[in-house]
Amino acid sequence: MSSEVKTLHVFIIPFLAHGHIIPLGDLAKLFAKKGVKVTIITTPLNAPFISKTIGKSKTRHNLICIQTIEFPYAEAGIPNGCENTDSITSSDKFPAFFKGCGLLKVPLEQLLLEQHPNCVVVDVMFPWALDAAAKFGIPGLVYDPSCFLSICASECMTLYKPYKNVSSDSEPFVIPHLPGEIKMTRMKLSPHIVRGEENPDLTKMLEKADESKSRSYGVIINSFYELEKVYIDYFKKDLGKKAWHVGPLSLCNRDTEEKAYRGMEACIDGHECLKWLDTKSPNSVVYVCFGTTTKFSNSQLKDIAKGLEASGQQFIWAVRKSKEDGEDWLPDGFEKRMEGKGVIIRGWAPQVLILEHEAIGAFVTHCGWNSILEGVAAGLPLVTWPIAFDQFFNEKLVTDVLKIGVPVGVKKWVATTGDIVEWDALEKAVKRIMTGEESNEMRNKVKALSLLAKHTVEEGGSSYSNLNDLIAELSSFNA
Repeated sequence: MSSEVKTLHVFIIPFLAHGHIIPLGDLAKLFAKKGVKVTIITTPLNAPFISKTIGKSKTRHNLICIQTIEFPYAEAGIPNGCENTDSITSSDKFPAFFKGCGLLKVPLEQLLLEQHPNCVVVDVMFPWALDAAAKFGIPGLVYDPSCFLSICASECMTLYKPYKNVSSDSEPFVIPHLPGEIKMTRMKLSPHIVRGEENPDLTKMLEKADESKSRSYGVIINSFYELEKVYIDYFKKDLGKKAWHVGPLSLCNRDTEEKAYRGMEACIDGHECLKWLDTKSPNSVVYVCFGTTTKFSNSQLKDIAKGLEASGQQFIWAVRKSKEDGEDWLPDGFEKRMEGKGVIIRGWAPQVLILEHEAIGAFVTHCGWNSILEGVAAGLPLVTWPIAFDQFFNEKLVTDVLKIGVPVGVKKWVATTGDIVEWDALEKAVKRIMTGEESNEMRNKVKALSLLAKHTVEEGGSSYSNLNDLIAELSSFNA
């Protein structure tokens, strides 16, 4: 089998967003460690970011290469330089951006014709790439960046439409046939589900993304069996889907350098940040980060600052601001009052390194799946502040199923900017997670899950075995 594995060649085609690129870069590293040749397909402006994310794996194994195809700015009607979601400055540019992504199909077909890999791993947001692979008889796997609960819940929403049986947007309903008696409201659902006719283009694109999982060879998920076994079993047995859980993918980064350079250039020196944490007691600092796409208003940022100060807890807060943005988004004198008590990182933070430090005691998160999984792997209880997309389903896994987190109380799905949360809600949630009656119980639960996460990616673990099974199955196509 080893000779077969060495000849296996996989294309990985990530969606052009950092939250999708980073875990697929980790997947590329895992494939390379198993002797699989990987070609990552992207655009020129994203290539340096991917190269940095892959880091030493690229040179150590010499099995990962990056192939670029030009982004069709003129045809899409989008300004030069807009090659990932982070570079989109206005929501009205997204239709043109997605149009440009779809136009990458033709140059991708040329690469598939020339190199004819054994398999393609396609981001769920690029369903057209599955069509390109099918044209040449190449098996296609879909990478879905959500958790199994979220994927199963979305499937049940599509099948049973329970949101039609309530009289108001705020009336709770149970998601039918989904294990766990998961309750939702219409306000927490994507508008394309509840009122698809309001944005038919977005609805069509998301429907194609969902449908791609059914017509692919199978789905790869960044999760592990011990975390959500009920939903993995439901996905495979009840919904009849083929899937491989291979996470937590972030755990493939073993040394400090790999963790520090996993992503964009950090806006604060990793060692400087860790040195500050070294002066703090274990479990005494709250880490606050809302991902790469959340764009809070200045008034909401002020409320976050007020809530953190009122909580009395020490903190590290990563926020999408720079020195050039001034200080209008902070309460007067906030940073001076917080000297020694809090650190603000303006821009990208070395998140995995921070989360793993023993001084960190909790994580305030937007409930993006990558962040949740990184928090669980680090053994941290979570304060959940979902914004949009799959994040409200992810919150349910954390707070209702695993019981390792406290909700801040977000009531409504609002893309990018999020629903308004008052400062005292954050104060209460942070106090509860750090010093409340159930804080020790939650911490013990998530510490146990952290141990399971580390075991699952080692030899004999379920994710380790799943990856081996996937590679063996892909190799059989070329036998």
